[in-house]
Amino acid sequence: MNKPLIFAHRGVKGTHPENTMIAFQEAERIGAHGIELDVHLSKDGELVVIHDETVDRTTNGIGLVSEKTVEELQALDAGSHKDPSFHEAKIPTLREVFIWLSTTSLQLNIELKTDVIHYPNIEEKAVALVREYHLSNQIVFSSFNHDSVSLLAEIAPEIPRAILYDTPLADPIAEAKNREATGLHPNFQLLTKEFVQLAQKQGYVFRPYTINEYKDLQTMIDYGVDVIITDWPARAFELLS
Repeated sequence: MNKPLIFAHRGVKGTHPENTMIAFQEAERIGAHGIELDVHLSKDGELVVIHDETVDRTTNGIGLVSEKTVEELQALDAGSHKDPSFHEAKIPTLREVFIWLSTTSLQLNIELKTDVIHYPNIEEKAVALVREYHLSNQIVFSSFNHDSVSLLAEIAPEIPRAILYDTPLADPIAEAKNREATGLHPNFQLLTKEFVQLAQKQGYVFRPYTINEYKDLQTMIDYGVDVIITDWPARAFELLS
């Protein structure tokens, strides 16, 4: 059985402030194979890396990401919510992440947050940036909004893309096929070993999320998933060793 690759969820979220450069750099330092992050659009149309639609939970600011300019977003403290020692951490732009990523061999799973707010042309902007930095072979896109996945298949067939789903789908393989996805990113609790093997036989890549407990990590290893997305990459490496 092949060992799964380990992706750090929003960077090493277990120990570092999520979706910040310091969390991404920590992922590289501990040997993660990849990183998962989330992208929204700022008021002035910049691709910015943050999970929520608002800045309230992860910064010292309040309000919608879409109602702040990139300058306003980057003035916020995006680290102290984790620990005061991280007070210098900022909300990065996707461009900043790409400049750093291009110096590494890490894979990057970009979740486009198009399931709550409609961000005009976010898919086109993200694809243009990937192509600008020649990163197509390091990127996989994903979204809970499967219309985004279909659009990505149309405008960037060379970049892998996956459907995210948190609740059971009637037929995930049919949905992936319909959306021209290359991978499946389910909540790990929805999986069975039989289903993983069935979909893999049809060529789909499995990257379930977010697997943090040792018993769940071991189950996913036993199922033979391709990638494990976790807040605690070190735990996964412990089991794999």
